[in-house]
Amino acid sequence: MKKIVFFLIVGFLLGYFGPKLTLQFKSSSAAKTAEQERSDIFAQINPEKGYLLNSSYGYLGPKMVTAGIIDLNKFKNVYAQANQALTQNELNILTNGSNKKIAINRQNSYFLLNFFWAVGLGNKTSILTNGDMTKYGQNQVGNFASTGGWSLAAGNPIDYYAKSNLVSLTPAQEAKVLAVSSNIYRPCCNNPTSFPDCNHGMALLGLLEVMAAQGSSENQMYEAAKYFNAFWFPTNYYDLAVYFKNKDGKSFAEVPGEVILGKDYSSATGWQNIKQWLTAKGIEPPPSSQGASCGV
Repeated sequence: MKKIVFFLIVGFLLGYFGPKLTLQFKSSSAAKTAEQERSDIFAQINPEKGYLLNSSYGYLGPKMVTAGIIDLNKFKNVYAQANQALTQNELNILTNGSNKKIAINRQNSYFLLNFFWAVGLGNKTSILTNGDMTKYGQNQVGNFASTGGWSLAAGNPIDYYAKSNLVSLTPAQEAKVLAVSSNIYRPCCNNPTSFPDCNHGMALLGLLEVMAAQGSSENQMYEAAKYFNAFWFPTNYYDLAVYFKNKDGKSFAEVPGEVILGKDYSSATGWQNIKQWLTAKGIEPPPSSQGASCGV
């Protein structure tokens, strides 16, 4: 009799709690799947091993420190105050130069943002002296975030604007930089990289100049810019990666840089349109994070 009662109780408990336990298991599995999917997409836009270029730093660091474009103590203090003290490798890039290939990753993206900001600001190029910066800035070029906002120089930042031969470009190479930078946008505004009025635009311009001078093709420049932008604007490019995955069935790596960096996707307006598309489709947004800062 006791055995019969026991099995009846067990049967009742299984009948009552079984479906709930199964539902909880399914819910837990679904949550893990969604979490894994988010992790996978983040790993696409910000790969753990980083993104390696076929271009090196050379003596850019020492040139900028010597010229005063970078005040070494100011530069080091910014990172120390952010609890991201410069590594020995980063100090070597600044003080001794480096023949190592440029690679952006989750640890050094902030360092590279300011490093290439200085390159873009200081390098002599007609893109700065005859382009949109002078066209729209008129006699107030120093008032842009990318110029007046550069607080890590030894003196007044505008005194270093397009004054140094940091990267030697042939006319053909400079034309290539202009062509590529005119088609690359950033989610903080609606301006192309050829109009680098903020730090991200100026930094990317500097990177493109280095790549062009060292023989990179336009396609290589677009692909590098795609990953540099994604490391600097991870939330925005997470959205774009989710969009291309759901709309076209393409991974982030499969979307050509020239496409995703265009005005329709990478500008502030383009990204907002993509965000609205995702919302209308009921696609889960990514975890919230702080927006990219346009200052040091």
